[in-house]
Amino acid sequence: MTDVRTTGRRVHQHREGTMAAVDDLLVVEAPLEISMGGVPLAVVMRTPGHDEDLARGFALTEGIVLGPHELAAVTRIGGDDDDARWAIALADGVSVDPLRFQRNLYATSSCGVCGKASIDAVRVSASRPQRVPMVATVLTSLPDRMRESQDAFLSTGGLHAAAAFDVSGRLLASAEDVGRHNAVDKVVGTMSRSAWPLAGVALMVSGRVSFEIVQKAAVAGMGLIAGVSAPSSLAVELGDELGMTIVGFLRGEAFNVYSGEIR
Repeated sequence: MTDVRTTGRRVHQHREGTMAAVDDLLVVEAPLEISMGGVPLAVVMRTPGHDEDLARGFALTEGIVLGPHELAAVTRIGGDDDDARWAIALADGVSVDPLRFQRNLYATSSCGVCGKASIDAVRVSASRPQRVPMVATVLTSLPDRMRESQDAFLSTGGLHAAAAFDVSGRLLASAEDVGRHNAVDKVVGTMSRSAWPLAGVALMVSGRVSFEIVQKAAVAGMGLIAGVSAPSSLAVELGDELGMTIVGFLRGEAFNVYSGEIR
């Protein structure tokens, strides 16, 4: 079965003073347009796969809808894996002005909020998530448990990952994408099919913990965010504001707690 997330390419590999032509795998990066009521909201540079969950998660974590009950459908309306177009349809009685959420630039794989007009526009409404008490031995097990689900990363080395866990460390959902914020949206979109908000859930990401990742987790109701790299100052400030636990540099048996250390 073809993996839409990767593509083959002939490369010239240099090793120990010699050059050889070998076959390699690259992660696919391609645009996906999300619209509502005929109005394009964003063009997201993503890795194909779980596109419906990505669009669904985007609608939720961007605050376009307040919960899955406000979504009637998320439907593919054109294109293919290399140029997909998806439409968000609202449930009966739900009214949203799509122009309020229209990004003024496309969102690259490295930047989820580049197209936002101001910091106020990205600080969508989010209540204080339920706290997620997790013992240190469980917390330090999360990176390996997430890595076990990163099959495309193992073959390309070019994908970010996000994963959701319960307080016991059980993997609930995971996703890979060239954009770390897309991976988070895919996880949220998947889990929103069976639960909302995602109370008592911890989010693990394979890179740094940015403001947008903390914001998306907060909107979804996740109270703990951990990353293998550093958080940003604004991410920690938002964690403090919303009573969330922010963990960085989670590697091996070591980690730093930047917010919510009492938990």
